[in-house]
Amino acid sequence: MNAEDPGRIVLLTASHRVAPGLLSWPAWQTLHAADRVLCAESDHPQLPYLREAGVTVEHAAPTAQELVDACAGGRTVVVVTSGEGNQPLTDGLARLAGSGRVQMPNLELLPGSYDLPGARLLDLVQVMDRIRVECPWTSQKTHEGLAKYAIEEAYELVEAIEDGDRDELREELGDVLLQVVFHARIAEEDTDEPFSVDDVAATLVEKLIHRHPHVFGDETAETPEDVHAHWLRTKAIEKQRDSVTDGVPLGQPGLALAAKLASRARAAGLDVPLPTGDSIGYELLALAVRAEQDGTDPEAALRAAGRAYRDAILAAEANG
Repeated sequence: MNAEDPGRIVLLTASHRVAPGLLSWPAWQTLHAADRVLCAESDHPQLPYLREAGVTVEHAAPTAQELVDACAGGRTVVVVTSGEGNQPLTDGLARLAGSGRVQMPNLELLPGSYDLPGARLLDLVQVMDRIRVECPWTSQKTHEGLAKYAIEEAYELVEAIEDGDRDELREELGDVLLQVVFHARIAEEDTDEPFSVDDVAATLVEKLIHRHPHVFGDETAETPEDVHAHWLRTKAIEKQRDSVTDGVPLGQPGLALAAKLASRARAAGLDVPLPTGDSIGYELLALAVRAEQDGTDPEAALRAAGRAYRDAILAAEANG
């Protein structure tokens, strides 16, 4: 070793969302080649795997100056940290470097593992688990008690989309996701037929793969219409429905219900005369069916008209 060489400090981080021990090859190389490996946490989740791999880890929490001194003579010292790193230690090293009085070792931040896409969903599940147990309001909620919130959040998401507000869209997507995770957490507690958020995800993955054979299988689809037609055929086989109206929720908003029924009938090639009557409901039914035939979402069209009406009311109030 060169006595003049200030050495090297490596701050090794690892994502808590990745199973302990699944470190990158550069991380393992650095750990095995290091002169010393330090960790301030005696219960750090990586420690059993490091020891199993033959890496000697010292339980120590050095100050910035002590760490610099430990690197003297060209030594490499690895500090195993949690999360994004050891902020007090890095701040101390920055102060030493800024003082100009200390010959600083080379400092390297080495991520030992990275989050995969969707990894933050694990955090969401953990947070939901905790508040379900510890929050007096959350712990008492049932599927039935939460049902209205699912509807409200869905409408707020649609409003954010129609407003084109990206920040609001991000937040509302989170609120809708919360409903899914919340209901799945409640479902775990069912004594007869429990299921978890993993079961929900697994069912969805299986469904998506099965309904996209042009992506995951040997079939081909050249146009969006081809994909939609196959989707409908697959759903019909899966559901074994007796009628094209099976599975259409009758409790949805009236215009959306009328358009959905018209879409099902048209897709099935059924020429069904519209019922008639004196009620304005039949007039609205005819308008909704006509909108669906023209490729227009009647609910969205009415909301747009409603917004225009609201603006007119605001203008009248301002001029009043």
